[in-house]
This record gives sequence, structure tokens and C-alpha cells, in this order.
Amino acid sequence: MHFIVIAYDGTDEKALERRMAVRPEHLQQAEKWHENGRWLYACGILNEKGDLIGSMIVCDFPSREELQREWLDHEPYVLGKVWERIAIHRALVPPYFLGR
Repeated sequence: MHFIVIAYDGTDEKALERRMAVRPEHLQQAEKWHENGRWLYACGILNEKGDLIGSMIVCDFPSREELQREWLDHEPYVLGKVWERIAIHRALVPPYFLGR
């Protein structure tokens, strides 16, 4: 099942510092998730000034519960209190995109 995860960083003065502190671990895990087919696409969300303010991930997990248990419960940006708000939406992928 495909999901779109949109996560916004905190807006306090230490938000970017927290992000940068755990970013190497986040990127290492992101590479693993992509290689094993769980993350299909991911990107950072930028504000008008070009600063990172969040993340967007399109992923594939059997269920919302497994997404939470396998990934988000161990995500460095969650554990490091980088992401303040996380929205998770099921996604409908057109058949012609599957298998690419």
C-alpha cells in the first residue's frame, strides 16, 4: 500500500540545529529504505528562502500500522524531535506507474 508522508519541522530557533544533528543518520536510513523498496521517492521541503522546513516521502508498506512500527517509531527525525507535524495519507497509484 502506498502512502504519502508529509512532515514539517519545528519552527523554534533550535529546529535547524536538531535537524542537522541527526541528518546523517536519517540519510543513512533513507538509503536503506530506498534500497529495500519501502521508500519510492523522498525530498526535503523548502521555504521561500530555500531553508529546509520538512520532508515528503512516498513509501510502500503493507499497512499504516506497519509504516509506524517499522519506520516512524525508529526515524531519527522523530526521535530527535525534528518533525513537529506529520501527516500520513494513503495514495492511489495509477496502474501505468506500477512496476517502474
